[in-house]
Amino acid sequence: MRDVSTMTIRIAMAMGLAFLAAAGSRADGQEIPIGVARVDISPDGPIRLSGYLARTTESNGVAHKIYAKALAIGSDEQKPVILVSVDNVGVSAAIIDEVAARLEKKTGLPRERLAVGSSHTHTAPVLTGVLPNIFGKPIPVDQQVRIDEYTRKFTDKLERVCLDALADRKPATLSWAKGTVGFAANRRTPGGPVDHSLPVLKVTAPDGAVRAVVTNYACHCTSIDPAVNLVDGDWAGAAQAAIESDNPGCIAMTVVGCGADSNPKPRGKPEHAQQYGRKIADEVARLMRGDWTTLPAPPRVAFERFTLPFDVLPTREQLEELVKKGGPPGYNATVQLAKLDRGEPLQAELPYSAQSWEFGDDLLMVFLPGEVVIDYVLRLKKEFDPDRLWVTAYANDVPCYIPSERILREGGYEGGGAM
Repeated sequence: MRDVSTMTIRIAMAMGLAFLAAAGSRADGQEIPIGVARVDISPDGPIRLSGYLARTTESNGVAHKIYAKALAIGSDEQKPVILVSVDNVGVSAAIIDEVAARLEKKTGLPRERLAVGSSHTHTAPVLTGVLPNIFGKPIPVDQQVRIDEYTRKFTDKLERVCLDALADRKPATLSWAKGTVGFAANRRTPGGPVDHSLPVLKVTAPDGAVRAVVTNYACHCTSIDPAVNLVDGDWAGAAQAAIESDNPGCIAMTVVGCGADSNPKPRGKPEHAQQYGRKIADEVARLMRGDWTTLPAPPRVAFERFTLPFDVLPTREQLEELVKKGGPPGYNATVQLAKLDRGEPLQAELPYSAQSWEFGDDLLMVFLPGEVVIDYVLRLKKEFDPDRLWVTAYANDVPCYIPSERILREGGYEGGGAM
């Protein structure tokens, strides 16, 4: 991308819209109508799993079920918002916009009041149109048919879980706290920057029972070796299961922060995912015994779409050189060459968005698409109060890496080599 600073400014502008709307955003009471729901999105049979070039066959089964879960906050009069967490490598803007259009038609919920965050687990099914060139070769026709069918069912389930959460709304207290978990490590530079913060959102029933917990942590869901080839929610799924076990009747959700250049350390075994999920659950349990900040009203929202220009586009000769080198970049180059051969221009800019939910003066939640590197959350925590800021990446779309100026200068996988 040509000017990453411009992107940061646009994000800050979208966030600022919510801050400017802060006056009058609080409600008199402490309870808010809140609903929560879940739906099983585990595949019925073998299917290609996304995330790794090394996988060449369909999945061997389901190690742990994966889910989409929804949290609806606010009454119809208050104009509710819906947060969805999905155990998947990424959900495309096309799928989310389709779900949003259905919800608006059926309930009147506008697009800006829906946020969808992916856990980015590398052990969940491929979705149509999401990272289609990652395997370095075309997906066989019969496998693509199964992917397309799964995607249609997946889209219907996302709509269903949102409607179920809206139907489940009942009085509850919404609050948040922030802890720390340390298993994320910078995968580009040993000892490099990471974000170990663990913001947590909690929904409590009038009788004191915990109805829902949402956690956010900035780390890749890549604990499990790709050779395992089983459906699994990785550490994010394990964290949800552990939190739900600790709080019977609770629905736990996980979204991911700006951890595009962070991996769990160590990693490579299924038990690592369980260990890291337990670490998150233990920190949530510790926070449960402390003080929480009550959020007495649904948030004010802001949503802006804009485009990010790519840097200098590759020439035909450069694309041909990539083809010779092979791998995903080589396969992607063949796709781009085919466009040129058809007389079509190369894509010159990336559709992007910034979304914010502002809970009065107590919390600002920000949602950014793509695999966002650590520099963005560090920059935003300088621009805004870090003690009241929650940044979710992999949200509303996952088209590619979103590198910083530093990473563009350094190059490497996140700096352009991946896609």
